[in-house]
Amino acid sequence: MDMRIGYVIVGVEDLEKAVAFYRDVMGFKLQFMEPQFHFASFDVGGQRFSLAAGADETHGTGDRNTGIGFVVDDLDAVHAALAAKGVHFTMAPSKQPWGGYMAMFADPDGNIFYLDSAA
Repeated sequence: MDMRIGYVIVGVEDLEKAVAFYRDVMGFKLQFMEPQFHFASFDVGGQRFSLAAGADETHGTGDRNTGIGFVVDDLDAVHAALAAKGVHFTMAPSKQPWGGYMAMFADPDGNIFYLDSAA
């Protein structure tokens, strides 16, 4: 199972204010901002750092949370393998409104992680 950390997401209250801070103050390179999805993404030293605002658009959690996204080449196969080992998925693999294909799972302490398709 080839899994890697693909991105980090930080929950924010005000997307535009947060984008201005990370872009203008911190100097992060803005890759894209999608206000309709309450989301923005930056390139920070070759790694993806993203912001997610508000609770209107969620990834199945009911709220925005700071999280880590693990990326895999075959999401369905990895989901099946992990589920067979007893991993609790809080969201099964599904197509997202923004076009991605992802799932979410919890570790034994209840930390929620994204499991995202590399495609």
